[in-house]
Amino acid sequence: MRILVTGGTGFVGGAVVAQLLKDGFGPSLLLLVRARTSGDGLARVCAAMDRFRVAPVHRLTLTEANIVCGDLAQPVTFEDDPRMRRVTHVIHAGAIASFSAHPQLDAVNVSGTLALARAVAASPVLERFVHVGTAMACGDSLSGLVPESHELALADHQVVAYTASKAEAERRLRREWPGLPLVIARPSIVVGHTRLGCEPSGSIFWMFRMVQLLGAFTCSLDDRLDVVPVDFCADALIDLAFLPRLRHDLYHVSAGEGSARTIREIEAALARARGVAPLGERFRHIGEADIDRLTPALARELGRGNSRLMAKALRRYGAFAALDYIFDNRRLLGEGTPPPPPVTDYLGVCVRTSESTSVAEQMAWDFK
Repeated sequence: MRILVTGGTGFVGGAVVAQLLKDGFGPSLLLLVRARTSGDGLARVCAAMDRFRVAPVHRLTLTEANIVCGDLAQPVTFEDDPRMRRVTHVIHAGAIASFSAHPQLDAVNVSGTLALARAVAASPVLERFVHVGTAMACGDSLSGLVPESHELALADHQVVAYTASKAEAERRLRREWPGLPLVIARPSIVVGHTRLGCEPSGSIFWMFRMVQLLGAFTCSLDDRLDVVPVDFCADALIDLAFLPRLRHDLYHVSAGEGSARTIREIEAALARARGVAPLGERFRHIGEADIDRLTPALARELGRGNSRLMAKALRRYGAFAALDYIFDNRRLLGEGTPPPPPVTDYLGVCVRTSESTSVAEQMAWDFK
């Protein structure tokens, strides 16, 4: 068995590598890493594993032989590596997961994904290619419970360029590589870790903090959010990579109807963890026009932070939250994956692990 993982120095991919190491798969791993040398690449992976608190006994099973130096934006760096022809399983979590208009979004998320498929398609022993997309690639025109469907919104109905790039990557993978043993996994909103909180990444958790401090948001307290922890996401991706038989080729990795929570419930749990009173009736449902007026005061209160970036973030995430989507996860549960814990169950550890980190510092995870 030879398992290729991309994105192993990031949040979701790092959680996948951490779990595979704990499960004893270290000698079987190939990790595509942006690095000048395999030594540099190994150092980057080890730094990521430190964030996930992987014990030395597991981390030390990795050597430079596990590293493929390559950049999804420059396929020539990895396409001709002979080890690609011996890969049996792929978990492709590598991507630019930024909500800014990053200039390399399409080069990495679309062209790089197709180049990776081309490189491993030549492997005569390839059994499964798990492509990590995003549930939000469905676009902004649906409502309620979102089913798993290969019909994705075009760019003019995508909320941000990132989700548009992930939708395009899926479409082109299916069209241009019909023989690939492809399984699409679409995580919903990935926030924190059930045991480590925000130590591996503060991605998106800062938005909960900012909304509570602002006391307002562009959706109502009764709108729901479909949030999963990164360790659940990693376990689900590993299941989808290794289960011998799958009933489908597309799965939401999501909270679903059973584990989604309202913004009211999330804010109340956050307040309990911080030892403050929940907003309740003090919460204000604001329009986008109010954001620019309110964020300068918030930036001053936080002591550091770019008010324009905060306003941009509130508009972007407010647009997501106002959709009130729940992503149907019955396919994943039907494969035997346990239900995810609701975000309200582990918000306390996210709060504790964020006490010395500013909102602005956590925002850097999502606005690269």
